Amino acid sequence: MEKIHVKDRDFKIFISSEEILKEVDRVADSLNKDLVDKEPLFLSVLNGSFMFTADLMKRITIPCEVQFVKVATYEGMGSTGKMKELIGVGDEIKGRTVVIVEDIVDTGFTMQQLIESLKAKQPKEIHICTLLVKPDKLKVDLDIEYVAMKIPNGFIVGYGLDYDGFGRNYPDIYTVIK
Repeated sequence: MEKIHVKDRDFKIFISSEEILKEVDRVADSLNKDLVDKEPLFLSVLNGSFMFTADLMKRITIPCEVQFVKVATYEGMGSTGKMKELIGVGDEIKGRTVVIVEDIVDTGFTMQQLIESLKAKQPKEIHICTLLVKPDKLKVDLDIEYVAMKIPNGFIVGYGLDYDGFGRNYPDIYTVIK
């Protein structure tokens, strides 16, 4: 679909599912090479990264585990900039190679807080893997090793990304029509 309507907004296609999967393949190849023999624990940040994680995991060929964590920060069309809570991570990450799988890194504040929270559980190393990053909006220094795509500022939905909980189900990514 070229255009969709979510809640009170219209959106047009921004990134096709074919383009997304091509970049997911590239990121998976890098992870498979870089983390061979490390048996990483992939921590998928819900809700937004569920589609990215599913497609990524289909392409990971090394022994690994996948867990899901929930972090709350977004309200409406913008980030609150504060991590409200981290749900789903226990002490099983101690001494492990952890890969955080995120849908989008925007300001970076949430990721920075998530990393600090995880460091308290003493993992061996932490890597960041994100579908999207907005370099112009990034406000903190993060080492984001695995990035599928860099995008400009703008509100998007689809492929797991939402607008007040709606729009996650589309296989493509759409941008709001002004």
